Amino acid sequence: MAPTHFTQLINRAPVLVRRVFAICLAATMVSATSFAAEPVNAEATAKTVSQPEGYGSHGMAVFGGRDGLYASHLPMFHAPHDAQVLLRFHLADAGVDASLRARLALRPQLWTLDPESFDLHRLQPGNPEPLKQFSARFVQGHFERGGEERFAGQTVVIDEVLLFKPLDFKPASEGTVPHSAGRYLLLGSGREYFAVKEIDRRPDFDAIVAMKPLPSSKRPVGEHTTIIQPFTLPTDELKAPTRPALQAALQGRVGRTLQVGKTLYFETEDLK
Repeated sequence: MAPTHFTQLINRAPVLVRRVFAICLAATMVSATSFAAEPVNAEATAKTVSQPEGYGSHGMAVFGGRDGLYASHLPMFHAPHDAQVLLRFHLADAGVDASLRARLALRPQLWTLDPESFDLHRLQPGNPEPLKQFSARFVQGHFERGGEERFAGQTVVIDEVLLFKPLDFKPASEGTVPHSAGRYLLLGSGREYFAVKEIDRRPDFDAIVAMKPLPSSKRPVGEHTTIIQPFTLPTDELKAPTRPALQAALQGRVGRTLQVGKTLYFETEDLK
């Protein structure tokens, strides 16, 4: 093969020139190789994406029955769990939904759900990107305290946000609620109702108590899911209310239609 014009020029050049050219060419090749092999600093080039303050895995207590399914976020006094949230929901899988309702209706009991991570603030009314559904596994008992998984990978469809309360209130001594009184919310539908402690001080306790209609009651409290205005009852610091005290307060609110049943959930450690 005939040499190219460029090669001919190099061959005719003096020896010194050819040596300088060879050195420059080698240096260029080494530099290019080093540049290609140099690792890319991912931290310097990638954009840092920060998660919202409320982003996390928000475990919830699950309760209800045939007339409704409810979930209560297990709150704490620090982000991302610093909000008390109550939901009414159903499961996208109709078969699993019916099975869960039947199990809860058979006898009052605590279940919990362990969901995928999401921003809790998306459940707050008025959020521009409201959360409509999320995936979770359902556990009979507490998912962090020896409960048994029953249903995995279920799609939870949110029907209604019954309560979203940021835990940024003033201490009880500065607020309107006496330290000797506790506030509860009564929620439910048909003939299944529950009293949920409204967190209103620090420290406080989280409690869910099942209710059942009295045999003499001719009608349910309400036909649709609702939250009746909070009712108060005496409470002894962080001790669970006695059944007679809760019954008296409940009767003062709805008359002789419901009686206090089993306490499904009582927690103080997470709300110190």
